[in-house]
Amino acid sequence: MFQEFKKFILRGNVLDLAIAVVIGGAFGKIITSFVNDILMPPIGLLLGNVDFSNLYINLSGGEYASLAEAQAAGAATINYGVFINTVIDFLIIAFAIFLIVRTANRLQESRKAEAAPPPAPTTKKCPYCYTEIPIQATRCPHCTSQLPAQ
Repeated sequence: MFQEFKKFILRGNVLDLAIAVVIGGAFGKIITSFVNDILMPPIGLLLGNVDFSNLYINLSGGEYASLAEAQAAGAATINYGVFINTVIDFLIIAFAIFLIVRTANRLQESRKAEAAPPPAPTTKKCPYCYTEIPIQATRCPHCTSQLPAQ
């Protein structure tokens, strides 16, 4: 059983997936920091000094100055500001992944175009009247000339 497990783990797909998960997690942290620390403060400033991460609806009826204070008091809250930040995180990550996949697809298409041999010709020119005729033709249908065998 250990040998099967070792064989499974050492397959290329499993290693690729593990590397992708680790890099994806690190990329997600970078995007979260970008949204919370760089993108949202100017947007909040434009909207009248709104801190999106501090927007919430208090369901318990008490008065709290911030979301952290409400959570520390154990109040039930709907944290729609945090949700907005998370949605923006997701959209940025999805767009970045879209750009990466789009670039990879273009590279694969260009490699396929380079690697694919040109298709075999299906027509030839009549040496007498220069019209396109099927490659198997032995007589030109246009000028009725007898064609040399190929």
